[in-house]
Amino acid sequence: MPVFFVLGHDRRSNMRDDLKLEKKLFRSVGQAISDFNMIEEGDKIMVAVSGGKDSWAMLHVLNELQKKAPIDFEIVAVNLDQGYQGYRTDIIEDYLIQNKIKYNMSFKDINNIVKEKNQGEATWCSLCSRLRRGTLYGAAKALGLNKIALGHHQDDMIETLLLNAFFIGRLGSMAPKLRAEDGENIVIRPLIYVQEADIRAYTKQMNFPIVCCQCPLMCGESTHGDFKRKRIKNLLTDLEKEIPDIKNSLLASLKNVKSSHLLDKNFWSFE
Repeated sequence: MPVFFVLGHDRRSNMRDDLKLEKKLFRSVGQAISDFNMIEEGDKIMVAVSGGKDSWAMLHVLNELQKKAPIDFEIVAVNLDQGYQGYRTDIIEDYLIQNKIKYNMSFKDINNIVKEKNQGEATWCSLCSRLRRGTLYGAAKALGLNKIALGHHQDDMIETLLLNAFFIGRLGSMAPKLRAEDGENIVIRPLIYVQEADIRAYTKQMNFPIVCCQCPLMCGESTHGDFKRKRIKNLLTDLEKEIPDIKNSLLASLKNVKSSHLLDKNFWSFE
């Protein structure tokens, strides 16, 4: 068989695979939005864009869904520069301009605030996270936005479930939709049904401009950072070799809770 026929077949096969992945992503996000009523008529949504794969995938899907949705809603991409040297906000801004996406570039020197207040690397991530959330809440209020979309995906949900059970003694994960700590904004997580592996593949397919946050604990060579989450991630990777469907089972368990089989005394109040 001539070589060009083989190449043509491979190219068509790749295109089918690409379309299949994209449809899977859009279907999963659409299902999450529908299940938890994440987006409503007239919503003005902040899409938090860090420059990482998760936020790019979320922004792209929401931007495309906005064009076809039966309701009117607005999205604004918001990037937060946290003061880490070498963070390429220019790459992020260029992409947003090229794709004609409404955006806002914010800045807060979280890096130096954490350095001044933190007593050790063990609490660095939690303090940074609180400061980042507070800054995003403030930005949403200033921009007149009522919802904040974060790029947490299925793997994040599962890892958080196990982190809470193993290290905190609480049964729970990330809420798909909740009232923010400021009491005004609503946080939504449209990627909760999307697997991280699919986001990674879609990012490669779409050639999103990945920008590292430059945090020394996340992008550097430090072995500290959120080591507990890394440990859980490695545990799940090992378990998947023996139980390929383990992540789907854990996600399903979050949707199939039997309170009568738990030890929380709040479920056992008899008259």
